[in-house]
Amino acid sequence: MAMTITSSQHLIFDADDTLWENNIYFERAFDEFVDFLGHSSLSPTQVRDILDELEAANAKIHGYGSHRFGKNLQEVYQHLCERHVCDSDLSTVMSFAERILSAPMELLPDVEETLASLAATGHDLLLLTKGNSDEQQLKIDRSGLAHYFSHTRIVREKNAPVYAALVAERNLNPVASWMIGNSPKSDINPSLEAGLNAVYVPHERTWILEKAEIRRPERNNQLLTVDRFADLRTLFQM
Repeated sequence: MAMTITSSQHLIFDADDTLWENNIYFERAFDEFVDFLGHSSLSPTQVRDILDELEAANAKIHGYGSHRFGKNLQEVYQHLCERHVCDSDLSTVMSFAERILSAPMELLPDVEETLASLAATGHDLLLLTKGNSDEQQLKIDRSGLAHYFSHTRIVREKNAPVYAALVAERNLNPVASWMIGNSPKSDINPSLEAGLNAVYVPHERTWILEKAEIRRPERNNQLLTVDRFADLRTLFQM
């Protein structure tokens, strides 16, 4: 990160695993699920591969969220279980996912201080997150960060048309608009395709279905990478 931007910008932030921890709670639920399944021959990695394939297919139809994750776990359990499947077993499997909703809200390092600094120096902050509407709103409310954003939007999926619609509806200047997030699939590639700039903030526990090869911008828009969220304060100086 060598450059510094010294004019007011529209900064659009992802939420899960950019502002706060999210995927780690799904991983812990999966670990509980594998222990409960107790498969005699499949490794946790092999079970995960089966779940990933199912989630990729079901997300297109049913979307995201902890309840959907629980349904996916139940489906995998019914497919792989080596004993009679009873209702209590399925309830136990669902409980692994249900506990995600009660997980603590854990902001990532320097997030609130950085948002406060960026807002105070004149940048326009927006929040764009995908998933189950009620669940995402609950996380936004619990985070205590909502007041930093001039606009918040929860969508079913994040793709180039969604970014283009946000720019048009909020009358944003694409040249001065940046999508900031950890997901190449949902944050970086589609925003670049829509003509926005992007800042990639890697997270070591990003969900595998959000990983993708980052495509270089095909227009005059910019793609930058920062090591830490706090680096945004240096990048967007005023």
